[in-house]
Amino acid sequence: MSNIASSAILGPDTTVGFNTVILANVRIGEGCRIGHNVVIHEGTVIGDFVRIDDNTVIGKQPMRSPRSIFKDDKKLGPAHIASECLIGAGVVIYAQCAIGQRNLVADLATIRENVTLGEFNIVGRGVAIENFVTIGSRNKFETNCYITAYSEIGDYCFIAPCVATSNDNFMGRDKERFNHFKGITVKTGGRIGVNATILPGRTVHEDGVVAGGAVVSRDVDAGSIVAGVPARPLRSVPETQLLKNNLDTPARTAGLNSTAKAGK
Repeated sequence: MSNIASSAILGPDTTVGFNTVILANVRIGEGCRIGHNVVIHEGTVIGDFVRIDDNTVIGKQPMRSPRSIFKDDKKLGPAHIASECLIGAGVVIYAQCAIGQRNLVADLATIRENVTLGEFNIVGRGVAIENFVTIGSRNKFETNCYITAYSEIGDYCFIAPCVATSNDNFMGRDKERFNHFKGITVKTGGRIGVNATILPGRTVHEDGVVAGGAVVSRDVDAGSIVAGVPARPLRSVPETQLLKNNLDTPARTAGLNSTAKAGK
């Protein structure tokens, strides 16, 4: 049997698996499929036609070590998952996350607190997205990539498997580091190849490309390909590879133009 709080609201045609726990004031829309052994924490809001697979946790409150740089222990607000999302098995989505429509979050991924995720993203198996990250729409995060805290990702970006990012040039020493934490920025159309490393505060500008295995210690110019350790400009992105030439519908092109006007 499952344990569903009396104050929880489940929409019509929503089903719940065995041993699932749905806590107080949770709201789940219509036509959802909630798997076995799922835990949905207090106040979580889930839209219509969402699938959540076995052993997943939604709305988890973070833990704080005495050594953590994050000192605020107040209870965070609930998680929100919009309609038509697919959430895999063993996923953990923390409190105060906002997950937009039609995202796929694959098995074993983790999305920390205070993350905003736009629409139509693919978050691959084992991906870790840390706290205070803002992500746009139609991005792909491939298996086991790591997005560090305080990062910003635009739209139509590609992050390959095992990409590593960092926000601390002081590597955990010297109190001065608390004044300089800064994640990475990948602007619309940016792409990062397999096993690349992006150092703190670096920006991959629009349509910039980081080759596999590169270590990015300087910003990547728009439309430029960089490679090597440390990464240096190699050549320009071919015209056929530019994002504007790879959008398959007028609606998506319009969306890209709107994003550009908004300065994303």
